[in-house]
Amino acid sequence: MRLGFKLMAAVVCISAAMPADCVAALRISDYYSPRNGKRPARSSTQYIILHTTESPSAGSLRKIRRYGEAHYFIDPAGRAYRIIERDRIATHAGRSMWNTRRNIDLYSIGVEIAGYHNRDITAAQYQALRELLRQLQRIYRIPDDRVLCHAMVAYGTPNRWHRHSHRGRKRCGMLFATDAVRSRLGLRSRPQVDPDVESGALAIGDPELHEVLYGRSRAFGTSSATEAAPSIQNVISSSVTAWTIARDRYNSPDTIYVFPSGKRVSGNKLADWTSLPAGTVVLLPQEPDFGAIDNVKTIGKDGPTAEDIAGDETRSATTVYFLPTGSVLRGSQMSTGSIAALQAGTIMLVGYTYGGHVTANRNAFDICGKRWNYPSTLYRLPDGAFQTGDSMDERAIPRNTLVFFRN
Repeated sequence: MRLGFKLMAAVVCISAAMPADCVAALRISDYYSPRNGKRPARSSTQYIILHTTESPSAGSLRKIRRYGEAHYFIDPAGRAYRIIERDRIATHAGRSMWNTRRNIDLYSIGVEIAGYHNRDITAAQYQALRELLRQLQRIYRIPDDRVLCHAMVAYGTPNRWHRHSHRGRKRCGMLFATDAVRSRLGLRSRPQVDPDVESGALAIGDPELHEVLYGRSRAFGTSSATEAAPSIQNVISSSVTAWTIARDRYNSPDTIYVFPSGKRVSGNKLADWTSLPAGTVVLLPQEPDFGAIDNVKTIGKDGPTAEDIAGDETRSATTVYFLPTGSVLRGSQMSTGSIAALQAGTIMLVGYTYGGHVTANRNAFDICGKRWNYPSTLYRLPDGAFQTGDSMDERAIPRNTLVFFRN
């Protein structure tokens, strides 16, 4: 078969415990990620998060399976695949927050739909997704206004363009906030405001996105899926920056900038982000793994200074610095002058609690409890390498390994 894998399919409802009146039964093929068995169970399920792949279907399915980045995947033909068992954690939302609750992976089911944030999905996808949502909402008692798109919950930490933590890190799944699309999916309500922007916890980093998600100009069920979804062309101009186009991937080695002269430069080779000429085309890689290792930042690579990387969180207790001397310090332990003097190559983590060392008398569970094997938990091994919790063997974690976890 094309996927190089024998898929086991059945026309069944998601749960055998579902009542006999389960209609429009959904065909779901088992295509479990190799990480499925390593993922811990969620303590609760409060949300369903809808995503768009932003890339072609076949390659996206293989990648999502490889990293365990969703519970379900729906291709353009309406075929659905199970990637991670629905009661386990999938790494689909990454850095996320909703109504002060962070790390939404721990409380949600993620559904990836092959498609793009500002293009309508196929009729077959509507039919499959509507039935999948109906069943999941019934199983977990999730109301319509807790069926969210990734763009609603994703947030970015401060960077060279935004001094504050901000909403707008992703436009993923944006169309699933529009009234017409939600109506076709059987969703009769949606969030009216962003609770974290309202509380001041996050700033608005993308005004156009904010208007799509919470604008008041759309009558329910009357606008098309794309009318309310502005499209960003991947071309730098006076009003469109590298961050506007690429977001967190602006300085990725896989993001390519094609200058008007034809010169091509990868994101990690650019130093002056203020002088990119208008007309520069930005070629984006496929969406990266949402793994916690993406949060490891380096001064000189991800920003010229610590302040460019962490902004107002530079001296926060949840910003961690790995000094060339071998010391590991929280931002709250450092002076403004010492942070300003940090040299290129200094490694940083933003938004993590420093748990301490694994010792003969203190294991990972003692440090962070059941979060020890969460995919969002980071281990720094004695050799300096970083690993995520879902890749660790609890019986083989070396002594002096450092543990960092999200609140």
